[in-house]
Amino acid sequence: MLLIPCPWCGPRDEVEFHYGGQAHVAYPEDPGSLSDAEWARYLFFRDNPKGPFAERWSHTAGCRRWFNMVRDTATNEIHAVYRPGEPRPVVA
Repeated sequence: MLLIPCPWCGPRDEVEFHYGGQAHVAYPEDPGSLSDAEWARYLFFRDNPKGPFAERWSHTAGCRRWFNMVRDTATNEIHAVYRPGEPRPVVA
């Protein structure tokens, strides 16, 4: 079981949350100018590192808000949780 600290509600069981993918993926400024390959790359290609990774999560069974979390993909250790718009914390 993973205990996830929601920035608004506090620590909750992972079954209350929904994974939203990689955090900090910027929407293209002019999506109409992208080629099909560039658009596909934006939609489907994401980093897949072993180690600390910034992810988006939603507290679907609680406050229903989105937030970001830096989680180690190998150990599931949670390094940081922060609200959207806040700067990404520096993780050692």
